[in-house]
Amino acid sequence: MTQQTPVLELQNASISYFTRAGEINVVPDLSFKLEQGEALGLVGESGCGKSTVAFAVMSYLGGAGRLTSGRILFEGRDMSSMSAAELRQIRGGKMAMVYQDPMSSLNPVMRIGQQLIEVPIIHQGASKKEARIRALHMLKEVNLPDPESVFERYPHQLSGGQQQRVVIAMALMAEPSLLVMDEPTTGLDVTVEAAVLDLVRRLRQVHNSAIVFISHNLGTVVRICDRIGVMYAGELVEEGPISEVFRRPSHPYTRGLLNCIPALGSDKHSTPLVPIPGQVPPALHRPKGCIFSSRCAYVVQGRCTDHRIPMEHVRDSGRHRVQCVRYDELDPYRRPTTATSAAAVAAEEREADSVLEIEHLRKIYHQAASIFGGEGGYDVKALNDISLSAKRGTTLAIVGESGCGKSTLAKVLTGLEEATSGTVRLEETDIGKLSVEKRGTEIKRKLQMVFQNPDSTLNPSHSVGYAISRSLRRLKRIGGRQARQEARQLMETVKLPADFVMRKPRQLSGGQKQRVAIARALAGDPDLVVADEPVSALDVSVQAAIINLLMEIQSGRDATLLFISHDLSVVRYLADRVAVMYLGKVVEFGSVEDVFNPPYHPYTEALLSAVPIPDPDLQQKRIILEGSIPSVTDIPKGCPFATRCPRKIGEICDTTPPPEHRTASGHRILCHIPLDELKHFEPVISTAAE
Repeated sequence: MTQQTPVLELQNASISYFTRAGEINVVPDLSFKLEQGEALGLVGESGCGKSTVAFAVMSYLGGAGRLTSGRILFEGRDMSSMSAAELRQIRGGKMAMVYQDPMSSLNPVMRIGQQLIEVPIIHQGASKKEARIRALHMLKEVNLPDPESVFERYPHQLSGGQQQRVVIAMALMAEPSLLVMDEPTTGLDVTVEAAVLDLVRRLRQVHNSAIVFISHNLGTVVRICDRIGVMYAGELVEEGPISEVFRRPSHPYTRGLLNCIPALGSDKHSTPLVPIPGQVPPALHRPKGCIFSSRCAYVVQGRCTDHRIPMEHVRDSGRHRVQCVRYDELDPYRRPTTATSAAAVAAEEREADSVLEIEHLRKIYHQAASIFGGEGGYDVKALNDISLSAKRGTTLAIVGESGCGKSTLAKVLTGLEEATSGTVRLEETDIGKLSVEKRGTEIKRKLQMVFQNPDSTLNPSHSVGYAISRSLRRLKRIGGRQARQEARQLMETVKLPADFVMRKPRQLSGGQKQRVAIARALAGDPDLVVADEPVSALDVSVQAAIINLLMEIQSGRDATLLFISHDLSVVRYLADRVAVMYLGKVVEFGSVEDVFNPPYHPYTEALLSAVPIPDPDLQQKRIILEGSIPSVTDIPKGCPFATRCPRKIGEICDTTPPPEHRTASGHRILCHIPLDELKHFEPVISTAAE
């Protein structure tokens, strides 16, 4: 391969799937190049063809998929001309892929070491001894503690983040020229995600691999990539350097995606989210002209709709391309803003009454010594002295890493678990020790829940209208005819056609099913809605629509929202008050303005430093959390965060529980560091000018 030859080049590639219905052309004409050491991020909504492109690059399309025209060149060689043996040698050797779910790449019955040493043995002819040395080196290089121990473990003995690091190590074992990564951090905590992204960026510099990075999270693309390619319905509608595309987006679809994202410095009172109207057109009904014309606010009939739109270079740029005939006629891009007074909003919150009051809540699980019971065992303090409150018509967000107690808190609130001690008052009723079976209809009506995965709560055998009507009949004690009528009204409330009540869950998209779940939660006109990660699995456009829907419903019904999430950008945008949890304790609590600005708890500071921000103009301090998370069976006597805290001040952090600092605004921080010192922390996120 000469120095000028790209690692990867797609030349007018057309990809189709062949089904009983005939040929479905999902990617009609795609062209781009990727040089050695370069990283290209592919973004877009679900179904836009990102993963299809990844599988085509790896020649993994299976029996139904086929490259019907054009060429895919790897290091200058046409992959369609390679034999099966040549492809097997290249895959895992010169090119490798990292999937979203690491367990799809790991054999559950083989030790980690066995799986790693196969790569250099098969692709480089290494001896078993040489392969073992290299495998241990790679485990160390991906920052896994005690590589010798990890080498001997099975996949199920590692956490999700550790499994993903093993898969990355496996992909890099043969030092490939090309690394394809398909949503590699989607299911990870924000701190683990940041560590994996830092790892990928560092290893890219060390190994000089070219990377195709596929993600629906534009923040991760900013952190990893040099260039971004925006895909829509199988077509590349915009491509260019990260800085140019984010500062001067030229395609209406790119602008639409950016308008859907809650930027970390924005909030619901100042920067409205603007979902992209309509749906992605099906591949069988591709329009004659611009692929985005049916959803575009700038469309001109005839000019945009009569013929295929070619890719053009933006102005005099040699690297920024766009597929739009009107790109140079659009106004300079600015995010939409409103002028709602934050002070007025804060005053309204102070005047509101409390719907939820939690005081000294504890939830302790006792684990028996064995599956047969008997004496001994140990206690797990899932919730350890939690005190929180939420006012009517406001949003209280709960954030923290997996295992911090967020979901346990939701289970206690909804009656799926009973509190060990403390009080949980919903208006005037203590519901902490009332299991769901003991709760009357009125309490169930007042408190409803929206889950992360609506499929797990919708019966596939019944229509969605039946699910909503059933809740209406039980919670409102009304007849079937009235329930069916109100179900249709609720569908319209969540912005779905009323006749959708006749559909089964399988006939709806993910965003539509989540709207149905919200409609069912609203059936009893609740005072408190507990939403557990309701938007984490959705495309940015659908996410924006659901967030706007929650805000509209909250405003119209004066409901209180308890929002559980690991996405701090969404939390910053949506919440009024925020509770930061760590190992069953609330380490920081206050208004969203207080929590997202100094003084921070050191854990909050680390979380903010880990958030992938979709803005190349913002500077972000990175704080690496080292050390291990303590076991819930052996929580430290002092500060629970002491084992990982980069600002630990001494032995007192290990031996003495930290005091609670309180400010005049009600901001609470659980830390040994004096409040005056915490106030002098530098902001984690700042603009380049600052």
